[in-house]
Amino acid sequence: MCEANAFLLKGDKEELFFENVDKLIPQGEELILEDIFGKRRIIKAIIKEMALVDHKIVLEEI
Repeated sequence: MCEANAFLLKGDKEELFFENVDKLIPQGEELILEDIFGKRRIIKAIIKEMALVDHKIVLEEI
């Protein structure tokens, strides 16, 4: 499987925000994340890091 988990940066810690992310769609200041089941979450954030081999996305709220 090629999905990733999205983490939200809180200070120097990363908190799990959304699992099994299949799509990440930037839309203005927001990011739309969609999982492999079609569930969506929307967040005002920037992408701090994407480690695709590790299946990890790190976001920071704006």
